[in-house]
Amino acid sequence: MQWKIHGERPIYENQWVNLWLTDVEQPDGRRWEYHVVKLRHLAVAAVINERQEILMMWRHRFITDSWAWELPMGLVEDGESPADAAAREVLEETGWRPGPVKPLIYAEPANGITDSQHHVFRADGATYEGPPTEKNESDRIEWIPLADVRGMIDRREVVSSGSLVGLLYVLMDEAIR
Repeated sequence: MQWKIHGERPIYENQWVNLWLTDVEQPDGRRWEYHVVKLRHLAVAAVINERQEILMMWRHRFITDSWAWELPMGLVEDGESPADAAAREVLEETGWRPGPVKPLIYAEPANGITDSQHHVFRADGATYEGPPTEKNESDRIEWIPLADVRGMIDRREVVSSGSLVGLLYVLMDEAIR
């Protein structure tokens, strides 16, 4: 059953988040205005070295006032491919230049309310270039053994959806190899 869209209009717009009202009709004929959050798309990178460790960042998120491990990630800029954004974010946030990035998985984490697309990539290997140029992203940058990741997830040391999707797919992929 597909909903029909009769039109939409912005309520609030800026470079980070856009809130729209969409005039929708449900299959039962009910028609109403639905709030939709439109966001720029996200690129995430799972960088794995030859020791079967994954590059992660320990960071604070002020919105939830929580600390957790995350994969390098960031918004896709206008005119930039998601793959280029993933590689750029790794270098800016960690100081490591990833090997070639390959698509790992695609997700729409909250597609009942937002159009946000998460493009998750994998890179095997990285070269250290120097300290991160983005100074406000994390307190620590570490190579974490893949064998430790499941326990970290279970202890809620990883909570961001972009990181969870990427990590769980990497773990599944590694188990199949």
